[in-house]
Amino acid sequence: MSDELIRLSAVAAVQRLRRGEVSPLELLDAATARIQATDGALNALPILCLERARAQARRLSEHSPGDPGPGWLAGLPIAVKDLNPVAGVRCTYGSPIYAKHIPQRSDALVDRLEARGAVVIAKSNTPEFGAGASTFNEVFGRTHNPWNLGRSVAGSSGGSAAALAAGQVWLATGSDLGGSLRTPASFNGVVGLRPTPGRVPHAPTVMPWNSLSVNGPMARSVADTALFLDAMAGVHPEDPLSLAAPDRDFQSAVAQAEVPARLAYTPDLGLFPVDREVAELCLQAVTLLAGQGTQVEQAAPDLHDAMDCFQSLRAALFAAGHLSHYREHKDLLKPEVVWNIEKGLQQPGETLADAEVQRGEIHRRMLGFLGQHALLACPTALVPPFPVEWRYVEEANGQRFATYLDWIGITAVFSLSGCPALSVPVGLTAEGLPVGLQLIAPPRQEAALLAAGAALEQLIGFPARLPVDPRNGD
Repeated sequence: MSDELIRLSAVAAVQRLRRGEVSPLELLDAATARIQATDGALNALPILCLERARAQARRLSEHSPGDPGPGWLAGLPIAVKDLNPVAGVRCTYGSPIYAKHIPQRSDALVDRLEARGAVVIAKSNTPEFGAGASTFNEVFGRTHNPWNLGRSVAGSSGGSAAALAAGQVWLATGSDLGGSLRTPASFNGVVGLRPTPGRVPHAPTVMPWNSLSVNGPMARSVADTALFLDAMAGVHPEDPLSLAAPDRDFQSAVAQAEVPARLAYTPDLGLFPVDREVAELCLQAVTLLAGQGTQVEQAAPDLHDAMDCFQSLRAALFAAGHLSHYREHKDLLKPEVVWNIEKGLQQPGETLADAEVQRGEIHRRMLGFLGQHALLACPTALVPPFPVEWRYVEEANGQRFATYLDWIGITAVFSLSGCPALSVPVGLTAEGLPVGLQLIAPPRQEAALLAAGAALEQLIGFPARLPVDPRNGD
C-alpha cells in the first residue's frame, strides 16, 4: 500500500484525499517510509518534522472545508526548501550561521500552503543562502542525484528536486534567482516553474520590492505543478508585488492543453556552449511538437548584454541581503557568497545604474520577441548532471567560465525579463541522466506556459519513469 501511494501523482493523491479513500495520516506514513528507505543515499530532506506533520494531518482529517476550491491539497505531505521558515522547525538556510536556528513564525508561502491543506513533512537541502547551482553546504553536506548517486542535483532547489524524483514527497517548494527551480528540475527529471514575480507571495523579507528572486512550485508532472501553483497563488498583504489569483485556475488550463500554435526554438541563444546530447534531446522534443502542428521557427531574442546585467544586479542583491552576515560572520560564509557580497559592495554606482537601464531594455526586447513567437524554447541547462563533488561547472564544450554563476547563464538571463519559465524533462542521455527543455512565455501567462508544457509532456511521457529508486552510476 505504501509503495502504491508514493507512486500516485499529486493530482491523483489529492483526489483520493478529497473522496476520503485515503487519509492524510496514511499518506504521511507512506512518505515517511519512503524517506527512511531512500534519504540515507540522497540527503535530500535532512530536516524532518514528523510530529508537527501528524498534528496538521489530524486537524485536516477532523476539519475539512465545505468548498475548498481548486488549490486545496486536502492533507497532502510536501517538502519546503530550507530557505523558507516553518514555525517551530529548524531553518538553517544552508549556513553554519543558522545551524541551530528555529523560527517562531512561518513565512507567507508556508502559511498559505498549510491553510490550503498542505502537510509539511520536511525541509529540503539547499546551498548556503541558495547561492550556487549545486546543492551542498557545511551544515548537512551534499545532496545526491537519485538517477546516479555520483552526480549533482544542481541547485539551489536541489533537495526538493531529488526528493520528488525519488518519490519521497508529491510536491516540493523551490525558489529561483538565476535558475534555482529550473536547473534542478532538469538534473532530476522533474518539473520546475519560475513564475512571474508576484504570482507567488514572497514575505516577510528585508527587500520586499525585489523581483529577481521568486518562490515557485516543483512536481513530477506539469499537472501536479499546476495544482501546486493554484495552492500558492494570490495576493498577500506583506508582499507589495503580489498578484491576484487568475479567474481561471491553472489546472483547467492544463486539462485542456493542446500543442502551441507557434514557438521559437534556439539551441543556445547564440551565447552559450551547450552539450551536444543536451541540444539533441531538446531538438527532438521540439520536433515532436512540430510534428503535431506547432509552427517552429529557429530564432532567439537579443540577450547579448543580459549576463553582465544579471551579475551586477545579483551582486547588489547579495550585498543588501547579506551585509550583516558579511560584517559579523564572514569567516563562516562560503567563498562564493563572500565574492558575491564584495562584488556588490565594490562595483561602481554607474555599473548598477547601467544594469537597471539594461534590465528595462531586456524586458522590452523579450516582450517584442514573444509578441512575434508566443513562446520560446531552449535547453534548461548547458550540461547533464555533473559529478557531485564539483562545486560548479568550470567549463563546457571547451569554453572556460569566469565565475561560478556563468554556467547557469541560459536560465539566469530570463530572470531579468519578468517572464515565467518552465523546465520540462524531455529525455535521458546515453548515461541515463535527465535533460530538461525550458519554455518561456510573456509575463503573467503561466496558464499558457503550463498548457504548452503539458502538451509536450503528453508526447514524451516522462512522468511514467518516476519515481526512481536511488541508483549507483554502474
